[in-house]
Amino acid sequence: MNAPFQDQSAPDHGDKRPLDLLIAAPRGFCAGVDRAIEIVEKSLEKYGAPVYVRHEIVHNKYVVEGLKAKGAIFVKELDEVPTDAPVVFSAHGVPKSVPAEAERRAMIYVDATCPLVSKVHRQAERLLEKGRHIIFIGHEGHPEVVGTMGQVAEGEMTLVETVEDVAELPFGPDDRLAYLTQTTLSVDDTAEVIAALTARFPDIRGPKAEDICYATSNRQAAVKELAEECDLVLVVGAPNSSNSLRLVEVAERLGTPGRLIQRAEEIAPDWLEGVDTVGLTAGASAPEVLVREVVDALARLRKVRERTVTTAEENMVFKLPRQLR
Repeated sequence: MNAPFQDQSAPDHGDKRPLDLLIAAPRGFCAGVDRAIEIVEKSLEKYGAPVYVRHEIVHNKYVVEGLKAKGAIFVKELDEVPTDAPVVFSAHGVPKSVPAEAERRAMIYVDATCPLVSKVHRQAERLLEKGRHIIFIGHEGHPEVVGTMGQVAEGEMTLVETVEDVAELPFGPDDRLAYLTQTTLSVDDTAEVIAALTARFPDIRGPKAEDICYATSNRQAAVKELAEECDLVLVVGAPNSSNSLRLVEVAERLGTPGRLIQRAEEIAPDWLEGVDTVGLTAGASAPEVLVREVVDALARLRKVRERTVTTAEENMVFKLPRQLR
């Protein structure tokens, strides 16, 4: 479903070479990110500033700075939060030990964990109840991985990132195994790892529905369509945003150069040399205002004709936690 081109160029371009700009839809904020940001804003309304947030609420500097300006204070660990101050846990999820410590200290806390991440946490608990050791597919050190692995006792979950990691697993054919995945992985890469797991352990159990979230899958599918038509794909997102990094990888896997940018000012004019068509998308934690900033920057460099390429419709909405409704 493609919209017609719209001319976005500045009036003083003269005879500059035209540039077709294809903008992915869906892009940018997902329901989990919308909910997490609203949780911080509603907490500020209810409790007053400051409200503390453990880790970045979502991986986007622009969003974090905006919330800081409203009175949010971001910290790395719970022990940096005064006992009498409210604290919000990030959308990526936290180990069980974090809310347990907050309760021990009688703190006011609000959990902004994305419901789709919470679903993976519940799956892990159920699999352990059935006596299965969990192989978790994810990126070591990512906050979501730390949070998910922190739902179970040490040694009950094993992390793998690649097909090569699967070959090194110390399990045999009689071990009762299951797998779960981080929600923001590459759909294609994850499929390869799952194939390797099922080939080596035919009795391994997987989730009833894939754990990679709808927003991650939709944004990757949109980039695949853009990459087929474009000479360059720009992804608005943070360098520590897993889903944004995956979008760049998706474009490059199809042979189209991809560049991750946080703000329009990072665009170098020489990137556009020899380029007739640019694709533009945004990771799930990047706001639309930054997408429009990029459009405006490109329109200052070239005669831009903008067109939206729609590959899916999204209408997912998640409820706020009970204490904020």
